[in-house]
Amino acid sequence: MGNDIVWNKVLIFLLPIVGLFFTIYLAFPQFSRMGAAFKQTFGGLFDKEENARRKAAGEISSFQALAVAIAAQIGTGNVAGVATAILSGGPGAIFWMWIAAIFGMGTIFAEAVLAQKFRTLDDDGERVGGPAYYISQGIKNKGLAKGLAGFFAFAIILALGFIGNMVQSNSMASAIHEAFGIPTIAIGIAIAILAALVFIGGIKRIANFAEMVVPIMALIYVALAIFVLIKFRMEIGHAFKLIFEGAFNPQAVLGAGTGLTVKLAIRFGVARGLFSNEAGMGSTPHAHATARVNHPVEQGLTAMLGVLIDTGIVCTATALVIILTGAYDSGLAGPLMTQEAFGVAFPGAGKAVLAVCLTAFAFTTVIGWYYFGETNIRYLFGKKGLMPYRLIVIACIVLGSMFEIEFVWLLSDFFNGLMVFPNLVGLLLLHKHVKSLTKDYDRLKELGKISYVYEYETK
Repeated sequence: MGNDIVWNKVLIFLLPIVGLFFTIYLAFPQFSRMGAAFKQTFGGLFDKEENARRKAAGEISSFQALAVAIAAQIGTGNVAGVATAILSGGPGAIFWMWIAAIFGMGTIFAEAVLAQKFRTLDDDGERVGGPAYYISQGIKNKGLAKGLAGFFAFAIILALGFIGNMVQSNSMASAIHEAFGIPTIAIGIAIAILAALVFIGGIKRIANFAEMVVPIMALIYVALAIFVLIKFRMEIGHAFKLIFEGAFNPQAVLGAGTGLTVKLAIRFGVARGLFSNEAGMGSTPHAHATARVNHPVEQGLTAMLGVLIDTGIVCTATALVIILTGAYDSGLAGPLMTQEAFGVAFPGAGKAVLAVCLTAFAFTTVIGWYYFGETNIRYLFGKKGLMPYRLIVIACIVLGSMFEIEFVWLLSDFFNGLMVFPNLVGLLLLHKHVKSLTKDYDRLKELGKISYVYEYETK
């Protein structure tokens, strides 16, 4: 009941509206600035001198921050979430997932810009930031600011750090057990140990891990999808016909007896799209706050690519595999539908292939979500809260692998929804800062004076 109200009655409308607001208010940055976004993110990727300087200084690059954000964005939602959207809303739900992603780029641009402006230095001299920081520092009414920031920090620690990581662990353990027969408790312990080795090293180790793993993970998954496209190339036109016609007339493509409507296509496409790319949820700004860039807007440009990669590429890849193989009409639910699709595409190896992909996606999400929770532990309790937090996360990973977790899924969804509200309030109240910084960036760029002039960090 609570999830139905939070997600299906409120956020399904509120998140796209906020995205539309920032899209118009900032003059459609997801279109007008996409070229600059690619240049900002990938332009200096192979600059050995700059990379060596960053490494020596212990700095996080724009690309590394994006990799951490994508590590969290690309998860089970890209596999099971897309299947659920198609099952509940038909192939046309994918079209509305794309629309939600386009609007989401406007929101996530604003989130990243504010995360850069209102970040701070922790006791170890590392940059930290996110909604709790830009809400508490940016909103003038300090009573409101403190309440919203504290509520957000509490909700994201529960939703992602604890409950969310139980869900991800359960997804990995179930997939590996189904494919290889390994006991789930053994899988949970192994995942917990590997995760601890990564996240106990702090943001620099997390960033290095994400920079190395995320591109490989995404490329392998997309390569598998391209193989499916080639194998079923004669059906590609029909697949896109199902998506576009199904967006406006689901019964025309699947039959009147399905009970599907345009409302359902929109509802599940938008909801699953926003849940997957996390635009507006307030999670990814924690990663974008850590990057050393010349201007806050530069990281806003990079953040938009996270939505494009997550929804435009990875979710689309899953959707096409499901539709091209005919699995969308199998009647199976969630991950079983995706598993069926991979079984058709890769006979005899489908379960193992999907298990490996799902494990990679879920494990990187655990690392990203751990860090987002850690940032808010630091905000609420300082360094003294880190060790208890780490131990609880490790325990949650092990416990999550051991039992059926439908209730925990519902609880995670609920707290995910709750943390969105203070973040959206903060974004709307601070919208003038985003516009002001965007104008300032354009002015400095026109003058050729973009340099590292934004040292916002304060202790």
